[in-house]
Amino acid sequence: MLGEQQFGVLAGVRSTGHPHLSTVLYRWDADERVLRVSTTVDRLKARQLRRNPRAALHVQGPDVWSFAVAEGEAEVSRPTTAPGDAVGRELLSLTPGFEGRAEEAAFLEQVVEERRVVIRIKVSRLYGTALDLPAQD
Repeated sequence: MLGEQQFGVLAGVRSTGHPHLSTVLYRWDADERVLRVSTTVDRLKARQLRRNPRAALHVQGPDVWSFAVAEGEAEVSRPTTAPGDAVGRELLSLTPGFEGRAEEAAFLEQVVEERRVVIRIKVSRLYGTALDLPAQD
């Protein structure tokens, strides 16, 4: 289910201890068990996850009773600072569908201007009513 969806609700922890929820576009790497989310360096979710890396992503299934939740520790990359740097290339991999090098170059310039970062959640626990992964020992 994580690989079939592209939108989920990211939960982090506010300084008050209350949850902070944000709808995000994400990519799931089942081999690495890592969720990746693009955001800007100054967004609340990035600031909160730097302070407290505990995170969860809730993904809705095809009906109201099916869902998956991935929990883990998040890390926030440094912002992309030069078109085509490592963070920029990682952001590019999260956004497929460019029709040529000119579109890719424009995207890489745009993410530098926006001061984008990648949130990487290393998933340590999965639960829900419909999961697409075998349990780990």
